[in-house]
Amino acid sequence: MATTVKIQVENNNPVVAIQGFLRGLLEDESLGGVVVPVHLFDKGLPMPTLVTDPDQLSGADPLAPAFPLNSAKLLSRLTRGQSGERIAVVMRPCEIRAFVELVKLNQGSLDDVIIVGMDCMGAYDNTGYTTFVGDRESFEATLAFQGQHGGANETAVNGVDIAPACKSCEFPAPTNADIVIGIAGADLHDAIPVMADSARGEALLNSLGLPNMETTGRDAVLESLIKVRTKNRDAMIEATKAATGTLTDLSEYLSSCVNCYNCRVACPVCYCKECVFNTDVFEHKPWQYMGWAKRKGSLKLPTDTIFYHLTRMAHMSMACVGCGQCSNACPNGIPVMELFRTVAARTQKSFDYEPGRSLEESPPLSVFKEDEFQDTVSHMA
Repeated sequence: MATTVKIQVENNNPVVAIQGFLRGLLEDESLGGVVVPVHLFDKGLPMPTLVTDPDQLSGADPLAPAFPLNSAKLLSRLTRGQSGERIAVVMRPCEIRAFVELVKLNQGSLDDVIIVGMDCMGAYDNTGYTTFVGDRESFEATLAFQGQHGGANETAVNGVDIAPACKSCEFPAPTNADIVIGIAGADLHDAIPVMADSARGEALLNSLGLPNMETTGRDAVLESLIKVRTKNRDAMIEATKAATGTLTDLSEYLSSCVNCYNCRVACPVCYCKECVFNTDVFEHKPWQYMGWAKRKGSLKLPTDTIFYHLTRMAHMSMACVGCGQCSNACPNGIPVMELFRTVAARTQKSFDYEPGRSLEESPPLSVFKEDEFQDTVSHMA
């Protein structure tokens, strides 16, 4: 990275400092808007918001440990077609990785987007965030979280911990961003380093006239964080394998599923305009239900639950970035993320494919390689 500048923090308030940085971006004539999480009300989750008026950035809070949805799907909507203006988007690493996959699937474009990535210390699920904030003012809670989680320390606070997806995410640093806000290891009461990670990111940073600085300690903090999270990930995968090893086990694991399909809607890389499970293919006739029930003596309703999840795994495991929004959206608390990450770990390893790693890597199922899986072919021969 060629350029590293600093955001000066005044009055021990990094949230206000980052708001000022975003205001500087928005005031640049080359940008028409900034997408960033904003507290639109005094309480509640900060929601992704397209801001065009710099004065309305006073509610922006990208440091908040809240992750109500993966904004990659929203950015897809903003970039499929021409708006005539370029925007900057503040994103977590998993959001960037998901958007890279959508771009490769022709569901979005990077042409008119400046991606501002942030180191991610993790976030609570929607219920956990509300509990964490409690009676505090939202920005006060954000500052408390960043003070507690400024390094690899991920212990629960007031009985609530960050989401399981975040505890097992080995990608806390953004890749494929134009600009990186390096909060890992930074003294958030003094200055926050901002790094250019592309030519256009460097050009935009240079135009802001911010003072240069050197980063210290970021790499060590990230390395420590990755080590902890990788260990958590491996333990999670082993536990999930043990809990879903047979079809009976899987049925029990998913037994409280009500076929609401929230996990599909929340998934950032599930982009089909019409899902087969919302068509008349699965609108069975009354006599069919009765026949199935009589054959076994009983029939769990709704039907097709296991088939739905198996179909989702087949479609999405190669593109799963482990953001955890499927679990976040589940009304019955089914650990869907753990199941998908377990399946995805195996399929992605088989193809040596890491979703969101590079725009140059085509999704494996979209290309043919004559020499692929030679061990399997040789064994079959």
